[in-house]
Amino acid sequence: MRYLIPFLLAPLAFAHPEPGAVPGDDPQAAVRTGNGAWCYEAVPHWGELPDGKIIGPTHGGVVVDNETGLIYVSTDSDLSVIVYQPDGKFLRTIAPECKGFHAMAIRQEEGKTVIYGAQLNGNKPPQRVCKIDTDGKLLLEIPNAGTGEVPGGWGGLTGVTVAPDGSIFASTGYGANIIHKFDATGKLLKSFGCKGPDEKQFNTPHGLAIDTRFGEPRLLVADRGKRRLVHFDLEGKWIGVHASNLRLPCSVSFRGDELAVAELESRVTILDKSGTPIAFLGDNPNRTQWANFKVPLQDMHLGIFTAPHGLSFDKAGNLYVQDWNKTGRITKLTKL
Repeated sequence: MRYLIPFLLAPLAFAHPEPGAVPGDDPQAAVRTGNGAWCYEAVPHWGELPDGKIIGPTHGGVVVDNETGLIYVSTDSDLSVIVYQPDGKFLRTIAPECKGFHAMAIRQEEGKTVIYGAQLNGNKPPQRVCKIDTDGKLLLEIPNAGTGEVPGGWGGLTGVTVAPDGSIFASTGYGANIIHKFDATGKLLKSFGCKGPDEKQFNTPHGLAIDTRFGEPRLLVADRGKRRLVHFDLEGKWIGVHASNLRLPCSVSFRGDELAVAELESRVTILDKSGTPIAFLGDNPNRTQWANFKVPLQDMHLGIFTAPHGLSFDKAGNLYVQDWNKTGRITKLTKL
């Protein structure tokens, strides 16, 4: 029965303008999207830069500092990581040497907020995991002198997350399809997984997150090419498939027992604790725009996504979504 739910809910997934209008045609008006308890309004002009400047390529992540409310958005442009206020006002940029974070994770350590980034497209090789503070100061990089040999090579870095005990997980989803576990200093502890057709093998382990909804923390992997989310324990032991039949899942964000999934094929999906879809946000009826990096900004509609890649809830339940896009695009969805 659970596999019928997406088809039952799909007609509710589009933004809902006035009759006869095209979703997002009026850039001044908020546009509603979602269904049931998960209804949102897309905020016009949120995150636009001063003086009409463009963000540049977005192929990264979004994290929210719940201590300050600030939103951090990574880019492949020279802006590197952009810091926004909740109202969308541009505040500053940080960490120019960390340009190209493909994914980010944020957490509190010793009373301070730190950000971990999986740097895929930096100015110089090799790719690396970086830990920075909120001013952009580099606190740790992996690999380092204490890391040791990394099986399968270090290319194709796509995801990063940090367990409650400080263990760091990184995925090489564009490379060997291996997940590596490091201690808090960057020393390699173990590696697991590979690319292949079997259930316990990957096809582009893209985003990573720590799932604390089931007692002992689990590693949740967005296995993009297999269109699913899968669980492992923190020692790399397979637990099972959490959700399937997704549209190229890239990353996730938790809110209570539910989670939001950024699907590269033009949609954000909300799943319940069982992995069942309960809402769809910003679903795009124009399939030519699905997972399309080159869609120009003038052809995008407010409240309709083209290629969601990174996203994050804030503590109020609002969602910030980054599309994979050559010009750069960030959307705020305000929870109703």
